[in-house]
Amino acid sequence: MFMNCRRVRKWHFLQLVSMCCVMSVLMVCWDHVDHSVVSHVKSYSYRYLINSYDFINKSLSVSPKEAARFGSFPYLLNNEDVCKDKDVLLLLFVKSSPGNFRRRQAIRSTWGNESYISHELGVIVKLVFAMGVHPVVQDKLHKELHKEHMNYGDLVQQDFLDTFHNLTVKLLLQFRWTHENCAHARFLMTADDDVFIHLPNLVRYLQDLRRQNVRNLWVGHVHRGAPPVRRRDSKYYMPFDMYQWSSYPDYTAGAGYVVSGDVAAKIHQATLALNASMYIDDVFMGICAIAAGVSPQEHVYFSGEGKTPYHPCIYEKMITSHGHEDDIRYLWKAATAPQNIIRITTENNWNKKNEASVCENTAKNVHSLKCFYFPL
Repeated sequence: MFMNCRRVRKWHFLQLVSMCCVMSVLMVCWDHVDHSVVSHVKSYSYRYLINSYDFINKSLSVSPKEAARFGSFPYLLNNEDVCKDKDVLLLLFVKSSPGNFRRRQAIRSTWGNESYISHELGVIVKLVFAMGVHPVVQDKLHKELHKEHMNYGDLVQQDFLDTFHNLTVKLLLQFRWTHENCAHARFLMTADDDVFIHLPNLVRYLQDLRRQNVRNLWVGHVHRGAPPVRRRDSKYYMPFDMYQWSSYPDYTAGAGYVVSGDVAAKIHQATLALNASMYIDDVFMGICAIAAGVSPQEHVYFSGEGKTPYHPCIYEKMITSHGHEDDIRYLWKAATAPQNIIRITTENNWNKKNEASVCENTAKNVHSLKCFYFPL
């Protein structure tokens, strides 16, 4: 009996020592632990316990003079007459970089082709490429940009470094330029220059919204309760002293989203009173939206960071797909001429009934078909 008691005590002692060792290791390594999972779990509970993000806006509010410091860069290239047409359905603001000429050309000849949109779709859509200055000064590139602008008149460039950490500056440029030159556009869309946009589907969607006189619209692929990334080696690292809360306000993926004209005006006003040192532009957009009283709406056919798979049924509904650098022309041909899509099936097994069934199932499972890439 005595021996059994000793064994039990010894076992309890070893358990206690083991627990202490584990706790000690955790305490020592705490600063190196990736807090994203912890923050993610906490964020959902905190989000809904707190009624609003007013406390964030109050903390990030600055004077108009201080706010102007973030976005008052001189224009190097500009065309104030882009939106001289009064009945502009959509202003397409594409985030580009000075050296991405091939991407811009691909867009101009496909989904950004204003002539095609006007003649085939019967609406006015205006295309603008927003950019800063290449980090390495290149006289040749500077001359090429001027030549490109003379040919197309669709470049808007300000005198800031075109880098990842200046994406928020590019966001400020977008809403400032819209306010000054195209405030009458019914809708504004932001997109990356490696995004494919199915303009026929988008135009049909926006025309329906216009008929309903929809206002207060911000639509795309929504991130809800996303936690700040605290790992220093991440591209999306967010220092605690810049943003100390455990979750971001809801926001849409910056690869492609649409706002109504009234929301564009509200966001511009919000930028005039907020600290724009938050360099993740998607998150800053969410902060501005909270200040403006706007909430993002999920749309299943905005792929966000995802790359929509090649499938004929998806092209019947899709609006955006991200991650296209070399295949935009092929996608445009497929999207605007469905009969050119090669169906991976045998003629004997394919019929209208099968087509309807496959397309219905594809539409229902479109999210599971996308190849999403989440930032690490």
